[in-house]
Amino acid sequence: MRPYLLLTPGPLTTTETVKSAMMSDWCTWDKDYNEGIVEVIRRELVGLATSRPEEYTAVLMQGSGTFCVEATLGSVLRPDDHLLVAANGAYGKRMGTIAEYYKLNCHVMRFEETEAVDPKTIDEYLTAHPEVTHVSVVHCETTTGVLNPLAEIAAVVKRHGKVLIVDAMSSFGGVPVDMAALGIDFMISSANKCIQGVPGFGFIIARRSLLEQCKGVARSLSLDIYDQWETMEKGHGKWRFTSPTHVVRAFMQALTELKEEGGIAARYARYRENHRTLVEGMRSLGYRTLLPDEWQSPVITSFYYPTADFDFNTFYQKLKAKGFVIYPGKISQADTFRIGNIGDVHPDDFRRLVDTIREM
Repeated sequence: MRPYLLLTPGPLTTTETVKSAMMSDWCTWDKDYNEGIVEVIRRELVGLATSRPEEYTAVLMQGSGTFCVEATLGSVLRPDDHLLVAANGAYGKRMGTIAEYYKLNCHVMRFEETEAVDPKTIDEYLTAHPEVTHVSVVHCETTTGVLNPLAEIAAVVKRHGKVLIVDAMSSFGGVPVDMAALGIDFMISSANKCIQGVPGFGFIIARRSLLEQCKGVARSLSLDIYDQWETMEKGHGKWRFTSPTHVVRAFMQALTELKEEGGIAARYARYRENHRTLVEGMRSLGYRTLLPDEWQSPVITSFYYPTADFDFNTFYQKLKAKGFVIYPGKISQADTFRIGNIGDVHPDDFRRLVDTIREM
């Protein structure tokens, strides 16, 4: 069932048992589905995200991770609110684009794509602009693989008393984060990332007291996270509109496998070892990483083209024929390609990858 390993930041390589979980059909009105699967997922997500689960709740939303980012910004920010977006890559910039579509009061603070977001710069801006009510940031910016200093950013935002929205799309489930300890108010991720499910829905983990204030704020019917949450609360897991039942069931299996692996800490350790194995092997072949090690996440790694005449498409096709699929680069200031370290992949897979590149 595996034509190749997906060495990408999601969709990613999933286990056979996660894929097999999609072989049954489910009724969206049935108690076994809503209470036995959806509500279990919601509770477990909150348990993974925070040391104070009583203060938080989870909302599942149909669609990609970007659907959930848009749903959050469109359902949380009121017309008189002011949003500061800290952006050092395509996904931070995308939050700014969403804000433009919704005509939100928004300032996008831009950092270089090869640099981490600087908490001091955020601090200075919030001091000069007390009208800001919300701050949003991407935790792991998969444009390059940089892991932004979330704890330091959160400390600044909380010191100024602002609401913090975190796009944890490519980090949640694979990098330890405690929302309560950091003071994160809304955190967004997707089924097909570090939990190792398949594409089809995303989720928002929200501070319950703030989400309760969002009734009537949304500009969209389908992307109203308050209405979706209220329906799930009252209906014990019922979605407003047709849910991706097969994907949801696969996600519950993925959560079970996360627990069996030893939880987020164990998965983080495996991803870090994947990354270490990859980087050491590629450097031994003469490849250079785009980012300094101190900013690098264990999720996806960017490498410079090795030579001026390097042809990525040829490289990609040769690797695909050998059973590996990688990502092109996504920045304009350097020629790069990217290799993902997450999913049902292990250090031996990266040793095989490096050996394959060596032979090529």
